Amino acid sequence: MNIIKTQLDGAFIIEPQVFGDNRGWFMETYNEKNLRDAGLDVPVFLQDNQSYSAQKGIVRGLHCQLAPYAQTKLIRCTRGAIEDVIVDIRRGSPSYGKHTKVQLTAENKRQLFIPKGFLHGFVTLTDDVEVQYKVDAYYARSADRSVRYDDPAFGIDWGVQSPVLSEKDRNAPLFSESDVSFEYGRKA
Repeated sequence: MNIIKTQLDGAFIIEPQVFGDNRGWFMETYNEKNLRDAGLDVPVFLQDNQSYSAQKGIVRGLHCQLAPYAQTKLIRCTRGAIEDVIVDIRRGSPSYGKHTKVQLTAENKRQLFIPKGFLHGFVTLTDDVEVQYKVDAYYARSADRSVRYDDPAFGIDWGVQSPVLSEKDRNAPLFSESDVSFEYGRKA
């Protein structure tokens, strides 16, 4: 397993070791001990989620859950390809307000470890995309929040002119108009 730091404090790209032969391949998709040994603050994951997106150009995000339901996420794309986007919104963080993008594909098998206090979203780069992710807190409708995917405060280039959006994402507020707030170093 190869663990790569992103430019955002606490977020990591995980490249699993893939073993292949003439029959196909095998990999461990999750190994808590290996992640802890690599220095990640790995929580107990409580829920697995999966999404399907039918076409290229769908933007999902930017999403998070407020404390005490904030979620650490471990994301992977198991069919097709996405560009995953995360934004550090932890006040006091050295990477506050910055974003990074990571291409996750069924072929590269990369995963993205996202700590609490980040907005998360992705854009589909192909048709027929499946994304799977682990979270360490159950879904709580009352804590579910969205922020505008195209908020100028973040300057994210999604690479699509006319993204396909849900009503929730199309009507999401700007970050400055939302009640989304996290503090760096505080357990959410």
